Amino acid sequence: MEAVKGLTNLQLELLKMFSIPLKEDQLKEIKALLSRYFAEKATEEMDALWDANNWSDETMREWAQEHMRTKSKH
Repeated sequence: MEAVKGLTNLQLELLKMFSIPLKEDQLKEIKALLSRYFAEKATEEMDALWDANNWSDETMREWAQEHMRTKSKH
């Protein structure tokens, strides 16, 4: 399915699925469900990166101590 002017395939599918009005509590439940789904996917990706790069707690501590700011040109 091809996106129509900026709408993704997910957005189009959701529009089709939810073409009926929902109660506010139903809408909140669906939003929470989608949020959990995408949070789980992000966690899975981070776990894969962690494993692939042999990162450790020490890696995270090192990153937390890095200063990556540059001087302002103003």
